[in-house]
Amino acid sequence: MTAAAPPGILVDRIGVRLGRREILREVTLTAAAGQITYLLGRNGAGKSTLLRAIAGIVPLSSGSISVNGGEAARAARPLAEIGTHLHSDGFHHGHTGVRHLRWLATASGIDQDRVETVLDIAGLTPFAGDRISGYSLGMRQRLGIAGALLGDAPTLVLDEPLNGLDIMGIRWVRGLLAELAAEGRSILVASHLFDEVQRNGHRVAVLDGGRIVADTPIADFVDGHRSLEDAYLVAIGEAR
Repeated sequence: MTAAAPPGILVDRIGVRLGRREILREVTLTAAAGQITYLLGRNGAGKSTLLRAIAGIVPLSSGSISVNGGEAARAARPLAEIGTHLHSDGFHHGHTGVRHLRWLATASGIDQDRVETVLDIAGLTPFAGDRISGYSLGMRQRLGIAGALLGDAPTLVLDEPLNGLDIMGIRWVRGLLAELAAEGRSILVASHLFDEVQRNGHRVAVLDGGRIVADTPIADFVDGHRSLEDAYLVAIGEAR
């Protein structure tokens, strides 16, 4: 890892507007080094917008975001600061897997040798020369995660990375995230899979109606409730 500042994300009272619509309001969130922080929320709560704002893709209308002590959008080599996988279909389907990663490495100033490394980590080496149009959803997820790892960044942001993965793929991602957190990296993952959240998460943040309604260690969040699901339903005001 190359960043001088400690890994981590600090979102400070941000707002995001798209046209006249206010997507995020006064959102404050932390994702610390050495921890897997899960972002929960119903569809349309603003999770993907928040992740894109952290990555520097979506402009803020208010507040500030710090990634490893600086702004991701202004980093000289953004992929070396924050690795992102935000869309399972964000590829040119005429490219091969290896071509996609080589293009990404060139555009980001990353050594081409790293491409072979992340293909191996993602289990895609046998399929590197295949066109992405022939990849399954699970293989595209693996390719997206490989791209997020390309810069060996100290901070990772992933949006629903388990969608489309079989059990072996889920186990692989689970182990990978645990290993990366153990190395001291900061990891923020949007997910709907409560079992995975409770298996290897350290902290949970809940976004509802464009606002953070909970941001706490998972053990504290669940305390006093029968399950993580019950705690989540209480947080979003849907408990029965």
